[in-house]
Amino acid sequence: MNYGFVKVASAIPQVKVADCTHNSKEITSMIFQAEKAHVELLVFPELSITGCTCGELFKQRTLLDNAKKALLTIVDETRECDVISIVGLPYEYRNMVFNMAAVIHRGKIKNFLPKSNLSPQEKNWFMGGECLGDEFYRIERSEEIRYACINKPVVFSTPNFKFAVEFQDEFTNILPTSPLKSLYGADIIACMGANTEYIGHHSYVKQLMQVHSNRCTCAYVYASSGYGESTTDGVYGGSALMYENGELLKENERFQMDSQLIITEIDVEKLRNRKLKNSDFLRPDFHDLTKHLEDEEINTEHDKESADIPLTRSICPTPFIPQGEELGERCHEVFNIQVAGLCKRIEHTHCQTAVVGISGGLDSTLALLVCAKAFDKLGRSRKEIVGITMPGFGTTGRTYNNALHLMQSLGVTIREISIKEACIQHFSDIGHDINTHDVTYENSQARERTQILMDVANQLNGMVIGTGDLSELALGWATYNGDHMSMYGVNAGVPKTLIQSLVAWIARHHVDEASATTLMDIIDTPISPELIPADEQGNIKQKTEDLVGPYELHDFFIYHFIRNGFSPKKIFYLAKHAFDGKYNDEVIKKWLTTFCRRFFNQQFKRSCLPDGPKVGSVSLSPRSDWQMPSDACSTEWLKECEEM
Repeated sequence: MNYGFVKVASAIPQVKVADCTHNSKEITSMIFQAEKAHVELLVFPELSITGCTCGELFKQRTLLDNAKKALLTIVDETRECDVISIVGLPYEYRNMVFNMAAVIHRGKIKNFLPKSNLSPQEKNWFMGGECLGDEFYRIERSEEIRYACINKPVVFSTPNFKFAVEFQDEFTNILPTSPLKSLYGADIIACMGANTEYIGHHSYVKQLMQVHSNRCTCAYVYASSGYGESTTDGVYGGSALMYENGELLKENERFQMDSQLIITEIDVEKLRNRKLKNSDFLRPDFHDLTKHLEDEEINTEHDKESADIPLTRSICPTPFIPQGEELGERCHEVFNIQVAGLCKRIEHTHCQTAVVGISGGLDSTLALLVCAKAFDKLGRSRKEIVGITMPGFGTTGRTYNNALHLMQSLGVTIREISIKEACIQHFSDIGHDINTHDVTYENSQARERTQILMDVANQLNGMVIGTGDLSELALGWATYNGDHMSMYGVNAGVPKTLIQSLVAWIARHHVDEASATTLMDIIDTPISPELIPADEQGNIKQKTEDLVGPYELHDFFIYHFIRNGFSPKKIFYLAKHAFDGKYNDEVIKKWLTTFCRRFFNQQFKRSCLPDGPKVGSVSLSPRSDWQMPSDACSTEWLKECEEM
């Protein structure tokens, strides 16, 4: 298995109704194509050997015999193919005809699965699978005898993944079987469909598949009948869909006249890791419902060469930032969560003011915007928000002026308190050389600023609003008991890359023109704690991303490390695809190693994190989401980084 990825395909063959010979050749050809592309699981539509629109012909001996013969021909001709193929056909058993799915692999029929949830029209031609118990039969051809099981509820196990088979009418049923199959271990549901197109139906199928794959923490590979089916009473569009845990990975263009083979990769490791975090998969009463299911093994050989198979699906470099219209919806929701959390805390504490340190940087800017919106919502004057700018040895004119302009345009109370003299006195008190710009020099300034904020809050019966974000918490990029501490941290659940998008969205929708101009310049300002004096031209000398690495890389690492539980090797593999052409392997390895080292070493800062709202699926709150010992060893993770 290639870093947990399994290559799957959905096949939409161009059929001729009731022409089993033509259809079997088309199916065989597509199996060969899939094998050449290293596909491990291939799904065809229902009744793909005959076409799904044969009607009364399903009761004709000629069609039934030719369908069986075509199936055996497909099996024989693909005996050297390692791809697991699922094809559909009408199959006669004990004088009854079933709409059957045949699972074939390397010249053998592994199982027959009859459709149970039949439409009223289908009941004219087929019996439902529920009328069968655990039945066995054998097919003889030439000198081989193949055994397959009819109607034995099964989840198929391969060395790389587990899968189950489902018909579309079953997953649209009021009681779908996919949750039980997923509980039993199925990573992928192979779904066969044969439905005509009508207005809204395709959207409905996509919505259901999105919900089912998300709720069941599984993937769906869906194929539905297409061109060539009879158009007497409807049109078949030929839909191919691949969903993974609620995310649409790939879909085809419907209403095509030629056969289509749609290929992508399913991240089985991600699905299994997410199941580990889902308490439903730990419930014994749920697993009692799966006692009727059984495993059936299929031994494949894909693992021998999978490491060299290229990844074809795209990997998003900004997992916290959705694309298109969804970005606006995400920003709207995150901002409202932050505002609602602060409103509740202000009401509960009866504080008279909110005190915020304003540096002219991104984080403090967002915190101030949240405060302004919260006070508006509470019907209170923005003058009760006290913004304090605290110039130090590294403060530049750009950030200083942006801080003042933003506070002025938002109409909050402005205070300026320089930390220089206090720090000089402190250096003298502890015997530190002011020209030694080490960690003591930097942290003294951060703690002096925090002391000012806390003491002013005491003076004004106020609350210090924390500005640190999720990315800084993950890296420990905060001074312990300095900017690390506050009375409520509104940004604690928001990663740095999303903050940039969020501030830009607020600039477009929630502030006046003057504020928007300042916000856009803040976004363009290099990220810095400004604790080291500026250069000769007065520009920022201490740039955070030069010291700890690009935040877009770290946010990528954070998401896949925490949300998906991936190893450094897997994250490295994904990052190479996501940032291809932007960062080379050495750069990615360097900052991934930095991330792993800092993430473990800095847990002690997260263990005493102030309260703050969770806004997404990734949170580092030690109370509810990330309970990690502060003295956990990073040895194994760093060793893996070295070996990459």
